[in-house]
Amino acid sequence: MDKVQSRTFAIDKWPVISRFFHWISALLLLITWVLIVLYENTDNKFYIGLHKAFGVSLLFWMFARLINRLFIKAPPEVSMPNWQELLSKLTHFALYAMLIAMPIAGLLMSMYGGRPVDMFGLFEIPIFVTPDRSMARFFNDLHTSIIWPMIIAFTLAHIGAALYHQFIKKDRLINRML
Repeated sequence: MDKVQSRTFAIDKWPVISRFFHWISALLLLITWVLIVLYENTDNKFYIGLHKAFGVSLLFWMFARLINRLFIKAPPEVSMPNWQELLSKLTHFALYAMLIAMPIAGLLMSMYGGRPVDMFGLFEIPIFVTPDRSMARFFNDLHTSIIWPMIIAFTLAHIGAALYHQFIKKDRLINRML
């Protein structure tokens, strides 16, 4: 077997730190989503408080993840058509952007609504803007009606592409992040 053929069976993984950032991001997003579902179904303020704290945590996590991504070398690209590579890069960029924009919009919604954000009872992010109901509504709409559906769509595309590579193409691309 020549080097090119053996290369198709060898999968270079992302560094452990990058894989850690990836899976903790997914976990934080899932926890934040579960908390808002619990809040919407119980109207218990405890859940909305945790939703906000985990959302802000996701924001800071994404900043750390972005710094990691800028300084940690990616493994070699898996061979795929140019259009797939472009879609992959655009999807990843969109996910990073939305996972930063979503908690910023949520934080600004709270701030413009006149509500500080309690961070797990450890400290509070104070209101740093002049409360304004119309701005609070704007950021609420951005947070819930625009960014959230986009996160769902791009996350499903991301998962779908990973499953396509794993089970249709059988190129073991998903192993890079495991």
